[in-house]
Amino acid sequence: MPLTIGVPREVFTGEKRVATVPEVVEKLIKLGFKVAVESGAGVLANFDDDAYRASGAEIADTAANLWSMSDIVFKVRIPTDEEVGLLREGCTLIGFIWPAQNPELMQQLAARKVTVLAIDALPRTLSRAQKMDALTSQAGVAGYRAVIEAANAFGRFFNGQITAAGKVPPAKVFIAGAGVAGLAAIGTAASLGAVVRANDTRAEVADQVVSLGGEFVKVDYEEEGSGGGGYAKVMSEGFQQAQRDMYAKQAKEVDIIVTTALIPGKPAPKLITAEMVKSMKPGSVIVDMAAEQGGNCELTEPGQAVVKHGVTIIGYTDLVSRLARQSSTLYSSNLFRLTEELCKTKDGIINVNMEDDAIRGLTVIKDGSITWPPPALKPAATPPAAAKPAAAPAAAKKGHGHGGSSEPMPGNKLAIMFGVSAALFWFIGANAPTAFLAHFTVFVLACFVGYMVVWNVKPALHPPLMSVTNAISSIITIGALVQIAPPIALDPSRPDEWIRWLAVGGIVLATINMFGGFAVTQRMLAMFRK
Repeated sequence: MPLTIGVPREVFTGEKRVATVPEVVEKLIKLGFKVAVESGAGVLANFDDDAYRASGAEIADTAANLWSMSDIVFKVRIPTDEEVGLLREGCTLIGFIWPAQNPELMQQLAARKVTVLAIDALPRTLSRAQKMDALTSQAGVAGYRAVIEAANAFGRFFNGQITAAGKVPPAKVFIAGAGVAGLAAIGTAASLGAVVRANDTRAEVADQVVSLGGEFVKVDYEEEGSGGGGYAKVMSEGFQQAQRDMYAKQAKEVDIIVTTALIPGKPAPKLITAEMVKSMKPGSVIVDMAAEQGGNCELTEPGQAVVKHGVTIIGYTDLVSRLARQSSTLYSSNLFRLTEELCKTKDGIINVNMEDDAIRGLTVIKDGSITWPPPALKPAATPPAAAKPAAAPAAAKKGHGHGGSSEPMPGNKLAIMFGVSAALFWFIGANAPTAFLAHFTVFVLACFVGYMVVWNVKPALHPPLMSVTNAISSIITIGALVQIAPPIALDPSRPDEWIRWLAVGGIVLATINMFGGFAVTQRMLAMFRK
């Protein structure tokens, strides 16, 4: 008999998200499940009961009815004491649990003899688990919303503008922490036109910061900050002092600071001190995304936006919920992908396979037994070493096989080539007119010098094609200058005047090409300056 998935209305104060949206309800039904939704569960996320009915869900009029008919419960926030009491024995709860921070809740859930899958405990290092990674999807929404809240509280444009009334400089934004939320904040602030700087203890994220339009600010202290599971680790006191010095400098220069630093299972580190807040310009903004875990700023008041020392400090704990429709859609998609893994037979029955690394990692309680923390992931099997290729046959080394073209030319062939070339040049020199020989010699040298000059030009601020054309124009200019010089005595019959005028024309055209190339390059670079 197919199981029923229940979606209750979230009762946490200020929570607007819902665990499943109508679009995903249809997909769950195709997997063989029945879906029941508590009346009004999706109203705050702009999903009414009629939309759920149209997708095939049953609407439960009360929370008690919803919980009593549910074999599997999808939730967003951790269950309250009342909700724990409504859980039926043997059912499965899926949602955010945070087992390390809620040991008492874990004991209460185990006493109900249920199975609990904590979506926040998913092993994030598994590539196939990314589709189920709700932490990442929700952090991306939070990072975007943090910048929107900062823009709302900030008293100026983000992008620089030149108007008839004067020039408006771009806002300067500093992002402390370049995880998923930080990278989302960087991309959003950069797209709004701000000058963005960012820092993270993990040096490997520097390229990601730059690719999103930000500048990575490095701490003047060498220490690796990567922790397990894609998180940052607690740094040494020496690094933290150097980091504080860097933050103090940035606080004086920037207009907006967004902090995202969190370490799993620990209070949020204090990165922005009261003295740093005092040093910021009046009207500046701090968005503390770690407010729910105590905050990265000493003056943060969780859940509130306050003004201290002329700086607006935003400590909202519901940033994700402020984009409830978007975050609910992403979260329900994560839960659907997880359900696909639990129900590969598509018959409406789940199988919590403890041999599956992803499922084992997020299963914190199995049939009333606490199974958290999970064992360490097994290291990936090392692929067998590739067999060394057999030695190439002697014929190939001599150029008779497929690999002969990559071998150096044998000495006897090189000698024959030089000999033929020398005989050809001797024949031309013995039979050609003197004037032709002089021009032919210049032509050969020009080909050699031109090849060496043009193809050794390294493009720096220019596109490669522009570098090559500028090199060719330079050679043309040099050749034309030689032609403008007094005539060579070896060829007194040469029509010098029209040759000189052709040379002058060549110089003019080559000069236009070179200066035009530099002018275009400068205009292209100016487009990226703020």
